[in-house]
Amino acid sequence: PNHSGGQNRMAKIPHAQTRRSRARPAPTEGPGPAAQLAGLLASDPYLRPYADRLKNLFSRIAAREKILRRERTALTLAHDFFGLHKKGNEWIFREWAPHAAAVYLIGDRTNWKPHSAWALAPTADGVWEIRLPAESLAHGDLYRLFLEWPGGSGDRIPAYARRIVQDPVSRIFNAQVWTPSAYVWRYAAPPPPAPLLIYEAHIGMAQEEGRIGTYREFAERILPRIVRSGYNALQLMGIQEHPYYASFGYHVSSFFAASSRFGTPEELKELIDAAHGARLFVIMDLIHSHAVGNDVEGLSRFDGTSDLYFHAGRRGFHEAWGSRCFDYGKAGVLRFLLSNCRFWLSEYHIDGFRFDGITSMLYRDHGLGKTFTSYDDYFNANVDEDALVYLALANRVVHSVRPRALTLAEDVSGMPALALPAAKGGIGFDCRLAMGIADFWIRLMSDFRDEDWPMERLWYELTNRRSDEKTVSYAESHDQALVGDKTLIFRMADAAMYGHMSLCDPDPITGRAVALHKMIRLITLATAGHGYQNFMGNEFGHPEWIDFPREGNGWSYAYARRQWHLADDPDLKYALLGRFDRDMIALARRSNFLADPRPRLLHERDDHKVLVFQRGRLIFSFNFHPTASYPDYAVATPPGAWRMILDSDDAAYGGHARLFAGQVHCTLPVLAGQTVRHELRLYLPTRTALVLELQS
Repeated sequence: PNHSGGQNRMAKIPHAQTRRSRARPAPTEGPGPAAQLAGLLASDPYLRPYADRLKNLFSRIAAREKILRRERTALTLAHDFFGLHKKGNEWIFREWAPHAAAVYLIGDRTNWKPHSAWALAPTADGVWEIRLPAESLAHGDLYRLFLEWPGGSGDRIPAYARRIVQDPVSRIFNAQVWTPSAYVWRYAAPPPPAPLLIYEAHIGMAQEEGRIGTYREFAERILPRIVRSGYNALQLMGIQEHPYYASFGYHVSSFFAASSRFGTPEELKELIDAAHGARLFVIMDLIHSHAVGNDVEGLSRFDGTSDLYFHAGRRGFHEAWGSRCFDYGKAGVLRFLLSNCRFWLSEYHIDGFRFDGITSMLYRDHGLGKTFTSYDDYFNANVDEDALVYLALANRVVHSVRPRALTLAEDVSGMPALALPAAKGGIGFDCRLAMGIADFWIRLMSDFRDEDWPMERLWYELTNRRSDEKTVSYAESHDQALVGDKTLIFRMADAAMYGHMSLCDPDPITGRAVALHKMIRLITLATAGHGYQNFMGNEFGHPEWIDFPREGNGWSYAYARRQWHLADDPDLKYALLGRFDRDMIALARRSNFLADPRPRLLHERDDHKVLVFQRGRLIFSFNFHPTASYPDYAVATPPGAWRMILDSDDAAYGGHARLFAGQVHCTLPVLAGQTVRHELRLYLPTRTALVLELQS
């Protein structure tokens, strides 16, 4: 669309300002729309009725890709052009504000008042610029912008600012001049892990004390825990600067600034460097689905207009989230967001991104309260094709700058082809998150008694995914426990957790919760597509919910921390849950059973509450029945000797020790009609999961 006010025109960025970019690889030209369409229809014939719409989408992506290749500097290195930069003996500051009539730098050096000597001059295409002698600004100085526009004026934090700090007394946010010595990286990033085992973490709430944690504390105290747990990827949440801590980092105000409430940019780099040294792949939660609605701290009415970066009118406001919605059809928005992708890869050596809130981006109604039951839901007027084009370009940029980077799509709608490469007609994500699984576990606990859990439906929900797209599964993430919700184990045990988690306490409520917690996590991992994710603390059954300090709870940090002492106490059941999780993750890494594309169901019996399936050289057996144990339970399996290598009922994991560790089961030939099948005869105790490995 041709938007007014110069918003669709690209600022001319001189080549001399971006000389370093010439050594960078340019986004490569992808396959043409016809080839993309053919590849996609070959993988999913049900898409044939929508061929014309898909071809039009691919044509739009191809057209934008041509612009991306031609104007790579302007579209992906805008962060090196806009904002504050020291070049030789002068400071250069640029900002994009096409509706502004005047723009001033204000701050410590101007007594926070606009002065003509600090006025920016308009150049072209809505870009304002000022050049100042090197002595005009010093490391640590605070600054912001003062803009005038027809009918008004106001202070603004620069859009491309890389360092934002909050005054501890006035609580006011300002940009800060930040010119330390260049950080010297010590470690190269590890290759993308296989299997992908993600430890999702939040820096601020990672500490035990009731306060905000820091990057350095995380590196010193939490990284060793993650390494010991066996996870091979670290996913950092809430890193982009956000004015309201209780938003969990989802209401981003400054997209190029690492949150200063956790420390300095160098301390974040130290953390990422240390993670790389520990062979952890570092993924960042990237919020490009919306922005904070604040005017001064954010982008909402940056130059006096409400639609500089966002949709005009009601469409520019996310009523459910209280935030602003980007207009992905605008060149200025593409420039801002694509540069943001590149910035975090190059400046902070991030290894990949979890793109948050994609469902909200893809649909004009944000997919709220909607059940996606038909392919028609993905190809109608409700779909924002500009958002799809942006996501395709973002993946091209990320994988061009960092070929081994990983991108994950957080989409609950099931939009086809999100996690397919462009050559096959996809948007280009490496993986998609299986968000429905976590929601299903909650529904199962809420809607069914234990003895009524439907095995067929459980199997369907755990394995229902597009075979041509990679997925990451999880039993619960931060989403399932935020703001008054509960973790899975707290849903099952509730108040009993406060007094009955001692090893010597036979309380049946916590006993049930501990047994099912292990089974739920193991079966979610064992049936996962290509990866598995855990939120910090959930591996040992962290109790209660997550609630950040806010007016409604008296600004308390009681629920915005992690109680690591629970996992460290050998007399509590938490320690045994943590041990089970470590052994479960170690098994996944050692055997790499996720390399087998899909689990193969061997046995499912609803009245027994038993599920048995094979993956690679492993057989997983689950008896969810709350009261019935089964001796000599017959299961048809491939022939051979199978050794039990994991038993959730082991005393080491808080179980009842009803099985002998390491026992070997040999299949027996059984005549079935005119054929012979092979069966294992297993003892399946109540609420127990077993893993057996085929012996060579």
